[in-house]
Amino acid sequence: MEQGTQTWTENLQQNPNLRPLTPRVGVEVIGIDLASVTNSELDFIIDAFNKHAALLFRDQKLSNEDLIRFSRDLGDLDEAPVNEAGKTAVPGLPELYVVSNIRDTDGKPIGSLGAGEATWHSDMSYLENPPDASLLYAIEVPPSGGNTWISGMFAALEDMPHELRKKVEGRRIKHDGTYNSGGYVRQGLQANDDPRTCDGTLHPAICAHPSSGKPVLYLGRRRNAYVDGLSLEQSEALLDELWAHATRDDYCYAHEWCVGDLLMWDNRSTLHRRDPFDADTRRLMHRTQVKGKSSPQSA
Repeated sequence: MEQGTQTWTENLQQNPNLRPLTPRVGVEVIGIDLASVTNSELDFIIDAFNKHAALLFRDQKLSNEDLIRFSRDLGDLDEAPVNEAGKTAVPGLPELYVVSNIRDTDGKPIGSLGAGEATWHSDMSYLENPPDASLLYAIEVPPSGGNTWISGMFAALEDMPHELRKKVEGRRIKHDGTYNSGGYVRQGLQANDDPRTCDGTLHPAICAHPSSGKPVLYLGRRRNAYVDGLSLEQSEALLDELWAHATRDDYCYAHEWCVGDLLMWDNRSTLHRRDPFDADTRRLMHRTQVKGKSSPQSA
């Protein structure tokens, strides 16, 4: 058994309120009501989050204010980005981002990302200081589809073949800001499919996680990514190899949503994606994001 996996398992054995989601990433936290978290429970949550990168809380009954209050306990919050219809956030709650395929009485989307697939990504990695954490809360879910997948980047780096790791060590990857995870052009930008000239930010491919200093793979998203210092052909080949490795099933957890689920993930040490679902069914999720406290640093 690898050292990282052994430590992960030992930590779970010491915490009966945690249930593993997979052997490599994520735990379910049992017995905590996020609408009324105590200081000791908050310390427990933060410790579990730093160790396991993704936390699941089931059977929550959270108002919008409850969700924002708990999220703010974890740090300052980002304001929600403008969605594809030009809307910002819930009136009076600028931190709340609506992820939904539902349309209002005028036929306009009330939220973002529709019903299609959202490809593998780390949230808003194109920022100089990307968000530390994202929290997604289920209000309405379709009968099937729309699963959220989490892939653990500690495990991906631990298992990375030596030759591949040599290729990526010391490299920086450009993180595109042109498109969101649903493939829509971000508000105020123009479509650009050249990774060398698109809007974006360079970050180290292998970062030191700020809570532990442990090296972790940091990829962001595949579309319009570019490895600095390589030709476009070399960059594409290396990125294809990295993404094929980082999204292997044995690093992943696939979450089938129920109303009242809250899933939070560490944007610094995971990737996530969403399965498509029937556009004639309804899905309504509310998301908050904890602001990044620093820019990604090389390990």
